[in-house]
Amino acid sequence: MARSTQAQPLALELLSADHRKVEKLFQQYEQEKEGDDSRRQEICERICNELTVHAQVEEEIFYPWVRENGDDEDMIEEALVEHESLKTLVSQLEGAEPDESYDAKVKVLSEYVKHHVKEEENEMFAAVRGKSEELDELGQEIASRKMELMEELGMEADEGEEEEPEGKASRGSSRSSGDSRRASR
Repeated sequence: MARSTQAQPLALELLSADHRKVEKLFQQYEQEKEGDDSRRQEICERICNELTVHAQVEEEIFYPWVRENGDDEDMIEEALVEHESLKTLVSQLEGAEPDESYDAKVKVLSEYVKHHVKEEENEMFAAVRGKSEELDELGQEIASRKMELMEELGMEADEGEEEEPEGKASRGSSRSSGDSRRASR
């Protein structure tokens, strides 16, 4: 994945891009709340897939690196607890049918993600931002692992960034990919 700017180290840029992608998907979901159930379910599935991949690369690569290179162990532990809450909601949404409870779970998931992203970007990223060279190298590892995980889930690299809402409905919709995702956790 090519960087468009040198504003921040690659690892932080990649993780921030994931955050923006999921925020956009939550906005799309909100716009579809009164619309077609299958469209809401498709967007929710993409949100769940994106969050699953993102959380896994953070837990496997980024958080261990921050633990070794930062000075706030509590920050990592809190982030891991937040991930567990997110994973619980994701597992409840996977395979569920859209109804009022479904919409409420997506809303709570959105609020959890907003809180988590704010803390991560304002505190964790700020704490390590000065280690640019190391974070650029770490970013290469994150990008590679993300591609592996996305392939395992049947996701395409631009899945969460589509501009046209129609025409890509079958992408990543296999239930078996969700099962393999849960097994890999």
